[in-house]
Order: sequence, then C-alpha cells, then structure tokens
Amino acid sequence: MSEKVELLEEWFQRVWIEADLDAIDEIFSEDAKAKGLMPEMRLGPQDFREFVPLVLALIEDVKIELVNSTENDEWIQSLYKVTARSIANSAPVLVLGQVSVRVIDGKFTEAYNCFDFMGLFEQIGQLPEQSLGICLTGGTLS
Repeated sequence: MSEKVELLEEWFQRVWIEADLDAIDEIFSEDAKAKGLMPEMRLGPQDFREFVPLVLALIEDVKIELVNSTENDEWIQSLYKVTARSIANSAPVLVLGQVSVRVIDGKFTEAYNCFDFMGLFEQIGQLPEQSLGICLTGGTLS
C-alpha cells in the first residue's frame, strides 16, 4: 500500500470515524484548502474542525472504504463508500464520494471533493425520498 493511500485511510479513520479533530492539523497542511464539499466555499483546517462535528451529529457507526484509488505524481484520487446509521431514525446510510488530494511532505496540501449529500440527507430523513428525481422532472422540494 502506498504512503498516499495510507494517509488518505488515516484521514478517514481518525477524522471521520474516530472524530479526532487534532488529526486535521496533523494531516492537512496549515494553508491547504478543500473545494467541493460546499458550493463556493473552500475548507481549511479550522473549517474542518467545525464541519466534521456537524456531519457526525447526523450519523453514527461510520465506516469508510476506499473502493478504487489511483495515483500520479503528488496526487491520489479515490472513490470511497460511506456506510453508517442515521442518529435520528437508525436508518442505514450508504453514500459514495470521490476525492482528489495533493500530498506533499506527508500532508494534504490541496483537495477536491464530490460527495452525495443529497443521498445522505434523503437517507437520514431530511429530504424526501427520490429528491433528485423530483427535481429532474421539474418538481420542487417544499
């Protein structure tokens, strides 16, 4: 297993599964920014310290599996699967995400994310089922 894969697995394990917010500063460089988790917003280390607890307040028994990872030069790209349970209703949760991370000197220096938040919010009961289908057919979520 490569160092970049190990670092990405450590990120998911410590930050997202164990809720170890101190790991953010150990893995994410001080001036790094992550794009894609929220529109028009770049998340730095301090932002993650606020963002992670918000997400983890919605789900429990989190498991994250790297499904497919590729590397080139300083970059690692990975498709990952998150399984969990909703804290509100104990419903099972299964969502996919993708991340592309630049690693320099053993730290994340840049990241681009794509995560199925709509699927997450549907599964935990904060959006109606089939929200994407409703929107694609011209309906509204009201």
